[in-house]
Amino acid sequence: MSADVSDWGGLPAGFLTPGPPSFLDFLTRHAPDALPAPGPLPGAAGAAAEIPHGTTIVAATYADGVLLAGDRRITQGNLIAHREAEKVFPTDEYSAVGISGTVGLAVEMVRLFQLELEHYEKVEGVPLSLVGKANRLTAMVRGNLGMAMQGLAVIPLFVGYDLAAGRGRIFSFEPAGAHSEERDFAATGSGSPFARGALKKLYRPGLDAHELTLAVVQALYDAAEEDTATGGPDPTRGLYPVVTLITRDGYHRLPDEETAEAARAVVEQRRDRPDGPWTAAL
Repeated sequence: MSADVSDWGGLPAGFLTPGPPSFLDFLTRHAPDALPAPGPLPGAAGAAAEIPHGTTIVAATYADGVLLAGDRRITQGNLIAHREAEKVFPTDEYSAVGISGTVGLAVEMVRLFQLELEHYEKVEGVPLSLVGKANRLTAMVRGNLGMAMQGLAVIPLFVGYDLAAGRGRIFSFEPAGAHSEERDFAATGSGSPFARGALKKLYRPGLDAHELTLAVVQALYDAAEEDTATGGPDPTRGLYPVVTLITRDGYHRLPDEETAEAARAVVEQRRDRPDGPWTAAL
């Protein structure tokens, strides 16, 4: 005997039909028009370069969890489109994602990913595992492959605290959607080769949150030195990188005052050592 749903407020049938605990699958079946629609890029070839892009994102693990940080600049071709963008987002209590690539598509993907994780937890009563979250994000990145082939790639960096394993973990992605778990640290975006190179010299096991924050801000400073799409510390405007920590206690964004203090320390040090810290001094 079917249940009487006459007083349920007239919900569409799709809301009352059993299905997998995936918000993305739900939209695919019942409201495909609400999903980002991959299709041909309008306009002339090369138009993708004129669409706002964001870089650079850096992540690193430490004893208490994992750190995720990003610069604030968005570029549009050879212009600075925005100087104080947010490119690091919490996705749930124990995970976060940093975005590089086409900003509009990336922000839309992050919002959908946040809903996906919240929907799963409400339906199942428990959150997805950290690897399960990475797999869901893989499907979304893969779904954007058509746009990526036209120059509108979205390359996230996903991090989280794995409650079962008791440690922070980092997952990097490539445009076709495959993800890889990274050891110690990772970076994405146009400034990532320089940030990653800096962290090779600065990172070591046993750093605490403050020391790791200084190392990551140093890495972003090096990226901004070599990559015009990466924004460095801007004391004049009071703009500094966004730095977040995910630990057993959950997601925490460092207050702007703490990030500014770390950035000022790096800038002051660079007055004496413009090429960066010496390895022997680490």
